[in-house]
Amino acid sequence: MLKVGITGGIGSGKTLVASIFHTLGIPVYDADAAAKRLMNTSTEIRERVTKLFGADVYKDGQLDRARLAAQVFGNPEQLGLLNQIVHPVTIRDSQEWFARQTGPYAIKEAAIFFESGSDRYVDYMIGVTAPEALRIRRTVERSHITEARVRERMQQQMDEAEKMRRCHFVIDNGETVSLIAQVMEIHERLKEM
Repeated sequence: MLKVGITGGIGSGKTLVASIFHTLGIPVYDADAAAKRLMNTSTEIRERVTKLFGADVYKDGQLDRARLAAQVFGNPEQLGLLNQIVHPVTIRDSQEWFARQTGPYAIKEAAIFFESGSDRYVDYMIGVTAPEALRIRRTVERSHITEARVRERMQQQMDEAEKMRRCHFVIDNGETVSLIAQVMEIHERLKEM
């Protein structure tokens, strides 16, 4: 079975693309959702996050995401320390998930595949891209945050063009080319590999 990654910058539509693959019967691991789950359930993560950021980042046994975000976003050093705690546990969880899958291929969706080094654990990478202005608009509408906040998050991610150069397949989600047709073409190719 092939292990396939889907990545793209904030607002690119990688979750939408992953959901289309899922509709086709392909198992999808959502790394962001898994990290959120693991930050509440993993003793290893909880202990290290509490030690680094203070006991008040957990409230009633659950991570206070807003409090933690206030400490790490806009602070690359703090964000890097948090990632050093969360990424290895999430990567390990995804590897265990992949081992349980059957079929021609399974997909892991993650925004920071290359940044975390988890690309080395998959066979192929699919990049999802869209024009920056469209990505910003989508994120502002979806997350109800300011354009400045979106740009701040974009600055913390790898350059979009570099990310796409590293991918084996690239899907254009700029709303000018059929997204479903692009997914179907890649789906057929992956089934043949």
